[in-house]
Amino acid sequence: RDSKLTRLLQDSLGGNTRTVMVANIGPADYNLDETLSTLRYANRAKNIKNKPKVNEDPKDTMLREFQEEIERLKRQLEERQGGGYHPDAAAAGAGE
Repeated sequence: RDSKLTRLLQDSLGGNTRTVMVANIGPADYNLDETLSTLRYANRAKNIKNKPKVNEDPKDTMLREFQEEIERLKRQLEERQGGGYHPDAAAAGAGE
């Protein structure tokens, strides 16, 4: 959590992004400590689970919900009338 690499990758490891990480390790015995550290870090990064959400303006969300509600109410009205609800017929009947 306090690693410089974690701070550099913080935007990629969290939020609404997909991240690919390549852990580069070497077979030389003098790199053992660095290799183990890299593998531990890669394992911790692999286990990070995010819950992405759609970035949506609150006004757009409200508008979408209202449109869904209107469609739901139209379907309900159609079911109760036993026929089809036609906006053109409703507009023509309103003028009488």
